[in-house]
Amino acid sequence: VQLQASGGGLVQAGGSLRLSCAASGRAFGIYAVTWFRQAPGKEREFVVGISRTGDYTDYADSVTGRVTISRDNAKNTVYLQMSSLKPEDTAVYYCAADIASGVVKVATVLKFWGQGTQVTVSS
Repeated sequence: VQLQASGGGLVQAGGSLRLSCAASGRAFGIYAVTWFRQAPGKEREFVVGISRTGDYTDYADSVTGRVTISRDNAKNTVYLQMSSLKPEDTAVYYCAADIASGVVKVATVLKFWGQGTQVTVSS
């Protein structure tokens, strides 16, 4: 499967963005999808993951309550709705996927990666 992340941009603190992770290929419904982010000078970190059916999700503490992940398997797309954005949310956001039944939080486990989309939150 090939992934393409989009929807990033420049937003003021307190604003909102919706990121999308569009997948090519068939059988998207067998892939768990996870979002990670990497800020300049920092390590990549887990943001949120969703199971292949969408029944299970897992959020990092840093984004809980401000971020919602969802998926539309008919459209081969996972969405990341972000609100109440903070300057510390500034990072390149990556979506990743692999065949799994649950939520995958470990980056090294995921085989397929999108190219990343930049999110910049100004104060």
